Amino acid sequence: MIFFAESEVILVLLEGNHTMAAYVISEVEVLDPALVEEYRSLAQATIAKYGGHYVVRGGSIEPVEGNWAPKHIVIVEFPTMEKAREWYQSTEYTEALKVRHRALNRRLIFVEGAG
Repeated sequence: MIFFAESEVILVLLEGNHTMAAYVISEVEVLDPALVEEYRSLAQATIAKYGGHYVVRGGSIEPVEGNWAPKHIVIVEFPTMEKAREWYQSTEYTEALKVRHRALNRRLIFVEGAG
């Protein structure tokens, strides 16, 4: 009987965990430092509005394997992939993107976290 009760608790915990965090990962090359600050200010407000927060922004990078040597990496965590997509497609972020194209080049991917 105790085993059954423990199984119910585990089942409830597993059923309640349907959402996984999503990560927006950017490899960035600065074109205009002044415009980067403007873009960062605009983007930061929109990220917070959609439940995101910075995990990595401007830290030192230490290449370990392969030929990948990015200059700047930014990682933003959102509560779900849906929220990350909503943020990227939002009217608010569209304004930041207008500045981004002149401020920096980047490669951008969305990655769903482990569940």
